[in-house]
Amino acid sequence: MSRFMIIAAIAVSYYVFAILLNSVGTVILQSINSFDISKPQASTLEGFKDLSIAIVSFLIASVIPRVGYKLAMLFGLALVAVACSLAPSIANFLFIKILFACIGTAFALVKVSVYAVIGQLSSYTKAHSSLMNTIEGIFMLGVLSGYWIFAGFIDPNNDASLAWLNVYYLLATMVAFTFLIVMFAPIAPVQLANESTIASEFTSMLKLAYKPLVLVFIFSIFLYVLIEQGIGSWLPTFNNEVLGLPTQVSIQITSIFAIALAVGRLTAGAVLRKMNWYPFLNICLAGMAVVMLISLPLAETNDIQTDVASWSDAPLAAFLIPMIGLMMAPIYPVINSVMLSTLPLAQHAPMTGLIVVFSALGGTTGSIITGFVFDAIGGQNAFYLSLVPIAALMATLFFFKKASSSIYQQGAQS
Repeated sequence: MSRFMIIAAIAVSYYVFAILLNSVGTVILQSINSFDISKPQASTLEGFKDLSIAIVSFLIASVIPRVGYKLAMLFGLALVAVACSLAPSIANFLFIKILFACIGTAFALVKVSVYAVIGQLSSYTKAHSSLMNTIEGIFMLGVLSGYWIFAGFIDPNNDASLAWLNVYYLLATMVAFTFLIVMFAPIAPVQLANESTIASEFTSMLKLAYKPLVLVFIFSIFLYVLIEQGIGSWLPTFNNEVLGLPTQVSIQITSIFAIALAVGRLTAGAVLRKMNWYPFLNICLAGMAVVMLISLPLAETNDIQTDVASWSDAPLAAFLIPMIGLMMAPIYPVINSVMLSTLPLAQHAPMTGLIVVFSALGGTTGSIITGFVFDAIGGQNAFYLSLVPIAALMATLFFFKKASSSIYQQGAQS
């Protein structure tokens, strides 16, 4: 029963943060409409979110085990609940930046805690990978819900209306409910060595980054999130400006991307029981490139339609482009699981800190580059640019496979 309560607590926490974090694409589009800002200005929202995640993770990942995973999660949830409850009444772009900074700060606390708790609940690699994929799959279900929740608060007759900000009252309530679930979950504190200090734990996190395996891993993480956020954060705007879909439909149809990611992550565990992770991920990367090369030419030749009123009127490209999510879905949880499985439990929190830092940096870089390219030479070219990091990720995974195999062989011989 206690195991179920812990899994429920981390799953619900991940679910609500999925809605909040991945609303950035919707909020970018709505900020352009409601606050009359440019695409480069709007792209800074990703930076406020991700750089907050990166900075907080880097500075306090080694402190969280001492404070306690439960207390860290509760503080993050309380911070977000307050920020969300204030957003509708303040209603300006500056506070939206502050809101995403709060969300990023809180998620850094929650993600480091969740990944460490997964390590406590999993005694072997396959169990770890399976639970990791399940939690990440639930995260993607939260992303899916978020598109529809936000779309429900958008005024279809006035894109500039601020009515969409009322969604944050609902989200504040959901976060408060999650706070109660986490508070009653029996999450155990980590057992630290007596001689361990905060300074030594922080130093150990920095030392981890100098290992060849970790270096190639964090570069792989950086590239993956660069691709995912570059596409995910700008897909609603792509649908609206390139494919000519109304704002509400643009956001709703982006949920296909979340569905594809959720299905990919929830089913990857079954595939990985019968297939080695490395060839599987290479197939996924090749599939991502194929999806973009097939779907983007359809967007280029599409005549902008001004009479699109529903999904049934949308062009084929609007349905094909989000399917890249099905191919990219397993990559992030699988390489995280492979990396964490090579480390003792005591190093999971500092390693997760590095994961969060470089994920955040990748997300910010991807969104900002896509925003500037989108503004300068159009949405199709911005999305074509994703082929470059896809190729680079295929190369880094080759070296990651070699390095991780060497670690496993050394462990088997010892």
